[in-house]
Amino acid sequence: MPRSKLNTKTHQANPDVKKVEIRALRIDDYLGLRNSMKEAYKSWHGSIWSEEQIRRLINIFPEGQMVVLVNDKVVGVALSIIVNYDNFGDDHTYQEITGYYTFNSHTSEGDVLYGIEVFIHPDYRGLRLARRLYDARKELCERLKLKSIVFGGRIPNYHSYSATLNPRQYIEKVKSKEIYDQVLSFQLSNEFHVIKLLNDYMPGDHESKEYATLMEWNNVLYVKDSKYSPVRKSSVRVGLVQWQMRSFKTFEMLCEQIEFFIDSVAGYKSDFILFPELFNAPLMAEFNSQTQAEAIRSLTYYTELLRDKFINYAIMFNINIITGSMPFIRRGQLYNVGYLCRRDGSIERYTKIHVTPNEVDAWGIVGGSKLKVFDTDAGKIGILVCYDIEFPELARLLALQGMEILFVPFLTDTQNAFTRVKCCGQARAIENECFVAIAGCVGNLPKVHNMDIQYAQSAVFTPADFAFPTNGIKAEATPNSEAVLIADLELDLLRKMRLHGSVHNLLDRRTDIYELRQLKPNGRLGILIEHAKKQENKVKDIIDTPILKS
Repeated sequence: MPRSKLNTKTHQANPDVKKVEIRALRIDDYLGLRNSMKEAYKSWHGSIWSEEQIRRLINIFPEGQMVVLVNDKVVGVALSIIVNYDNFGDDHTYQEITGYYTFNSHTSEGDVLYGIEVFIHPDYRGLRLARRLYDARKELCERLKLKSIVFGGRIPNYHSYSATLNPRQYIEKVKSKEIYDQVLSFQLSNEFHVIKLLNDYMPGDHESKEYATLMEWNNVLYVKDSKYSPVRKSSVRVGLVQWQMRSFKTFEMLCEQIEFFIDSVAGYKSDFILFPELFNAPLMAEFNSQTQAEAIRSLTYYTELLRDKFINYAIMFNINIITGSMPFIRRGQLYNVGYLCRRDGSIERYTKIHVTPNEVDAWGIVGGSKLKVFDTDAGKIGILVCYDIEFPELARLLALQGMEILFVPFLTDTQNAFTRVKCCGQARAIENECFVAIAGCVGNLPKVHNMDIQYAQSAVFTPADFAFPTNGIKAEATPNSEAVLIADLELDLLRKMRLHGSVHNLLDRRTDIYELRQLKPNGRLGILIEHAKKQENKVKDIIDTPILKS
């Protein structure tokens, strides 16, 4: 029976992917499992798991059976059991470890999570779904307080080298990256190491010449006799892109640069990546013959194209993306918007609420009215765009809703403009007892009106207490140079500080003499209309332009 079949050959990501989900396998997933398994094992003549075998696995160890769905279709599976590894040792066969496919070898009192199956439908390879299944297994191993993950892995490319290399020589060359093996190379890159070479592990595996590598991943949190206590994610890794404004001749060249940064940050296993405000402004160069108001509206052509690219990148690179901001037209009004693209394929839009006088005068941008905290798999986050960080009420409302990290994409032309963003960001971190991450653009755009110079120093700010840096700065980039800034944020420190810190900015508020409350969007329409009327004189010339009327 075929096991541990992985093929990590790069494929172009499916442009129709809208949703990715990893959850516990259910028996009603069997038909999809069977169909995907047939496609994954076309070159292997082993048998397919029967419905009764899958049912038994789910009954004895439901947490260990995982399925990955794309657009609600079963495209991959990871199956596992718990074994008392001393009963088998390193010299065992696949049949022995699985109890000759009965899974009687499974025991809740065991110390090792044993992987008996991983496969991905070939049409969905290239989306790094197998990596997600491996990560989910690691989290399960930690949560159950097991010693390690072990499995026998195939070496399907060995048959191409068996005439000149023995199995051990082949493994060493794969380790040194002289040879690429679609299974072993993938497993080594995912922190597994080879314990030993197994003979006759899976008879009939002619590609591997019936050899297998016994692979292991060690749980560094393992403490003997302390299984089954829950483990909660407490540390989050963020990556900030300090984007260099430069000319891009085509949309594809811009996307190349975006993908480079996402790939780089995801390579460090980051949970989030943050892009700056209006980072796509170089594309306005092709509209330079137009007025400033016309050019920014022409730029909106690329917004939804970029949004769809970001959704694809979030799934492909398994990272949550805050897309900075881009111009967007809705019901004839021009907004400054961005997107939270989660790595499960879901997406939410946020809108800049406070627009600067220059944005009104030059472009006719209007502010949004919605403010919310976003739930993610790495904590509760808020997103405020540039000028919004200078209004303390917004961040406080988000903090009262449980926000732990505040992301601020910004764009500032001068150093004093940047100072406002930086100082307000530090203040928001202190007064709301949260992390604040800011990312901006640098460099010059000589051929784009109103976007000619930029200044930035991206940074991560913390509260000012003993558990954090004395200056409240976790990390900061070199000023005015293109860079990627990566930082680890310890969420547990926030929770402890809010209760036991030197001061308690949230707890000590005097709500007996003042209050802050959020109005429902459009709940005070009269106020918004009054505000719009105040702006009417400023934007009259702009809203009369033909491009806006259309």
